Amino acid sequence: MRNRSRLRALLSGLLAVALAAPVRAEDGPNVSIIRDAEIEQLLRDYTKPVLEAAGIHTGAARIILVGDRSFNAFVADGQKIFVNVGALIEAKTPNEIIGVLAHESGHIAGGHLARGRQELARAAILSVAGMLASAGAIFAARGAFSRPNASVGMDSGGAVGILMGPQEAVKRSLLAYQRGEEQAADRMAVRFLTATRQSAKGMLETFNRFASETLFKSSTIDPYLQSHPLPNERISNLRQAAEQSPFFETQDPPALQARHDLMRAKLIGFTGDVGEVGRRYPVSDLSLPARYARVIADNRFGRLDEALAGADALIAAQPKNPYFWELKGQFLLEAGRAAQAIAPLRKAAGLAGPNATPIRVLLGHALVASDNPAYTDEAIKVLANATQRDEDSSEAWEFLSMAYFRKGDGAKAQLAAAEGLFVAGKYIEARTQASRAQTQFKEGSPGWLKADDILTYRPPGSE
Repeated sequence: MRNRSRLRALLSGLLAVALAAPVRAEDGPNVSIIRDAEIEQLLRDYTKPVLEAAGIHTGAARIILVGDRSFNAFVADGQKIFVNVGALIEAKTPNEIIGVLAHESGHIAGGHLARGRQELARAAILSVAGMLASAGAIFAARGAFSRPNASVGMDSGGAVGILMGPQEAVKRSLLAYQRGEEQAADRMAVRFLTATRQSAKGMLETFNRFASETLFKSSTIDPYLQSHPLPNERISNLRQAAEQSPFFETQDPPALQARHDLMRAKLIGFTGDVGEVGRRYPVSDLSLPARYARVIADNRFGRLDEALAGADALIAAQPKNPYFWELKGQFLLEAGRAAQAIAPLRKAAGLAGPNATPIRVLLGHALVASDNPAYTDEAIKVLANATQRDEDSSEAWEFLSMAYFRKGDGAKAQLAAAEGLFVAGKYIEARTQASRAQTQFKEGSPGWLKADDILTYRPPGSE
């Protein structure tokens, strides 16, 4: 049993390498998921035509922002595309990010995650067989050593080497499989971009960037121990396919580039230090993106009056931009002025439309935090709508629980709290709240059943 457990752990690790190579397990607790209505909508606009060209249902795929400044994106958990904010910051054009998203869509369209699991199962069988054969060789050798006058010896290191040999072969096999899938995703990405009359030049520029970085230099790399093709090989193959497209020189629409520039400025304003914001957007730069970044930085670094004045100036420049209204509301809410934040957040929610869940969660937060009973019903309506559109928003459930509590509805308050804890992965606490809620609902009612779902759920590997 002990050896089998070790083998299972090894193969699970290889699956992570093969299917999401840039993510390290130890990084998990330090990586945050970022919610932002403006960026999410822009990425949906980038991805929709590509997904349609790939034959992927646009409602099933989801893009998730990862709070990591490295340039990276990957697919995991079915049809979820994870994009690091570092990729969005460093990509100077929409086309660069669209190329990355097209590549990840190629993984989804190609069924690479599902086939990767099949490859892993096959590798498990091969590895077990190899380990058994190696063990047999060791036992035979030990039999020889036990005979009188044996002249050949083997230390424990040699035995471990024989056992590790098949596992190393399996690792190389899985990585070779991974490299093949990466190249297939590249080819599909070019096809999707051509079908949508877009250029693959952005993809090419992205891989050129990788090739120029020390991490991706291949002079001392064993090509058989890489999960991705080596940069020079990859660029050569991609260039040939990309340049054959009649849309290779196609430029991004100016309006899309303008939105991209605002997105980058927003991320730098929220994640950069004073030096980076000042270097990228000096006060002499009066462009809208530069002002956007500096206004956000003003609020982050304690200059609230300047931040609010800057937000008003942004609104004056683009009165129908919902994200400038959202920014003002956020500044006021974070400053403890929840009642004043409600009006700009209502305006933002109205301009952004129903898909802007993060704005609606922010509005619900402000309505609850205002401590005004007159806003309780509105808070419940706004937050209930947000949870229906996005069940994974733990904040929406948390504030909805508070609103129900204000309303005096303890059963729904505890059930909403349980839902929020469940989404956050706090299963023990979620079951405690669900148990309390269930006793207050009629058996078999929708609330009782929702509570029961939480009580009976067991996360994978907990059995």
